[in-house]
Amino acid sequence: MRTQTQDPPRLIADAMLGKLARWLRMLGYDTLYMHADDHAIAQRSRAEGRILLTQDQGLATRRGLQTILIHAQKLESQLDQVIQEVGPLPPKTPGRCMQCNLPLESITPEEALQHIPPYIAQTQQAFHRCPKCGKITWSGTHWDAIKARLKRLQSHASQSADNV
Repeated sequence: MRTQTQDPPRLIADAMLGKLARWLRMLGYDTLYMHADDHAIAQRSRAEGRILLTQDQGLATRRGLQTILIHAQKLESQLDQVIQEVGPLPPKTPGRCMQCNLPLESITPEEALQHIPPYIAQTQQAFHRCPKCGKITWSGTHWDAIKARLKRLQSHASQSADNV
């Protein structure tokens, strides 16, 4: 188990784990997603010191790689496994762009205004932008369900850590 004083983990997910990669980014984990052959994924993982997330047993057993072999098919179980093995991030860690993997920046409603639908401008106050692709995000109506799911996962991970 990691301690909070260590650098946050850097992860890389293979093509079988795209949904997991997106959720890890939403939580703030630096997670590359690669749809490439095993050699390219292994090479990048080694070169960047990333922990490889895979469901491929052959890839997981390659020498010189730090890997987490993901056993579950359900997203909640996959997230739980990764968080238990690499440790939770500090509470105020910003989310990352689901496309670019860069930390999102907070922006004002005025900065977002010309890029969002009028209804969103009237109903939302907190916006974030990716510094690379410029995508603007906000906590839409679906966000309550996402937050509840994340809270359950983080609560379960904290309870598991307390039992170690």
